[in-house]
Amino acid sequence: MSELKQITSESEWKSLLEDSNEKPVFLFKHSTTCNVSADAYKEYQEFETDLDKYFLTVSESRPVSNQVAEDLATKHESPQIFLLIDGKAVWNTSHWNITEKNMKEALTEHIK
Repeated sequence: MSELKQITSESEWKSLLEDSNEKPVFLFKHSTTCNVSADAYKEYQEFETDLDKYFLTVSESRPVSNQVAEDLATKHESPQIFLLIDGKAVWNTSHWNITEKNMKEALTEHIK
């Protein structure tokens, strides 16, 4: 099972995005002031996978969060989760849809 790794800078974000060219990765955008995000974060923490799992705290890393939204051409939401493959978000969801079941389905659908 992979450990959760926090990103806090745009250079770490760019590196993570490049890493997704070699192997798929998950990224979770977390809001520490939101109960929905707290529940989603717990689901994410407990989700067992061999993929690398990253997160960023939106309030502490707003520029990084904005860059993620821009680079992935997605509307910012938090909580929000992405499955990144080849530098692209092949799947993302937010709020109450961040569940173990949905993360497993995303893997099944996008990783052969």
